[in-house]
Amino acid sequence: MKTVLIVDDLIDVRLSARIVLEAYGYHCLEADHPDSAITAIRQNQVDLILLDMNFSQDTTSGQEGLAFLTQLKSLNYTIPVVVITAWAKIDLAVQAMQYGACDFVEKPWQNSRLLEAVQKLLPVKVNNKHIETSPLAFETNNKQLLEKARRIAKTNANVLITGENGTGKSMLAAYIHRHSQRSAQAMVSVNMAAIPENLFESELFGHRKGAFTDAKEHRKGRFTLANDASLFLDEVGCLPIGLQAKLLRVLETGEYEEVGGSTTLKSNARIISATNADLNKLIEQGTFRRDLLFRLNTLVIELPPLRERLSELLEFAAFFVESHAKKYGLAELTLNEQAGKKLLSYHWPGNIRELSHVLERAVIMADENTIGAHDIVLDTQGEESGTLPLMSLEEAEQKLIIKAISHFDGHVVKAGEFLGLSKSAIYRRIEKFNIQMKEI
Repeated sequence: MKTVLIVDDLIDVRLSARIVLEAYGYHCLEADHPDSAITAIRQNQVDLILLDMNFSQDTTSGQEGLAFLTQLKSLNYTIPVVVITAWAKIDLAVQAMQYGACDFVEKPWQNSRLLEAVQKLLPVKVNNKHIETSPLAFETNNKQLLEKARRIAKTNANVLITGENGTGKSMLAAYIHRHSQRSAQAMVSVNMAAIPENLFESELFGHRKGAFTDAKEHRKGRFTLANDASLFLDEVGCLPIGLQAKLLRVLETGEYEEVGGSTTLKSNARIISATNADLNKLIEQGTFRRDLLFRLNTLVIELPPLRERLSELLEFAAFFVESHAKKYGLAELTLNEQAGKKLLSYHWPGNIRELSHVLERAVIMADENTIGAHDIVLDTQGEESGTLPLMSLEEAEQKLIIKAISHFDGHVVKAGEFLGLSKSAIYRRIEKFNIQMKEI
């Protein structure tokens, strides 16, 4: 069981995070101050830290949180940190990332956003299966797609899954793994966009103790962990061009060396990758290697956006309503005709993920056993007008960034991907426009 240390001076905040995370298979420890957090780290195996940025010193500067991040580094701890703060100024979040934090979540958070931030860095297993944060609605929809996925699953060929954000690429990857001959082993996942360049080899191939300053112990890489299993490379299109050759070598030969090691190891991991990017376009732009694409796309599955699958939408909706009702211990709920029409009239830019979130809220807010149109809250801002107000390109860019971050529940990296921006590019624009979370 993976352990998350929650560092916050407010007991109700710690309890709130604990309830969410323990429900999904994490073991939680609590600390009310950075000093007690260091004690907890020394006495326990901690796999991830949720860190408030402000304690007794003041309420807004975040200096205590930054000092804690600095202390972690000086003590040679490499525990991933997710920053949590009620005063989530973007410049402070950027500072925290520069000090070593991996992500940030604004308080009061949405449980799905908190869980997403943690699971991205720290997936958990229960009974040798990964817990899935979203119900696998594929089980009841698109029989032709599933038949293709099951045929593919029986092979050991590499698979590339393409499609817009929110179409269910990670769910389909898990489905393929579960129907493969490797299903007895857990699928290993890694978000390629989240790996810092200086930790790429260590993350994927592992390192020996003493290989570099923070290498306090021997660590196995993802290719080692995925031997005889499936390795899911999410957001593979975000991998910097300078790192692609290192990935290509192991895909071509199965061979790699741990950082600081001299022995050549081999992995027979089956590669399932996913991207929302047009890799052929990236090849034309010189930011993606053609030979790497050939290694990844032995078999390709394209997931169409939800707006092109409206014939399946009500089946998806019924599945999510039932799933969310069970999750919250509620009585059986159904969608009435007006609610269904409202769902079908929307364009669903966030695809299946957005549908799930909309129906989760509807399930919680429904007064009776029937979900009506008034329970369905959609982001229809700007849909009623076919024209855009006249504004400068900079104004339009700023408004799009704010809207995208809001749409993805404060997840800056996902907003950037949706807009076609890299992680560093969207943070640069956020700083340029001085965008603050309170604006979103």
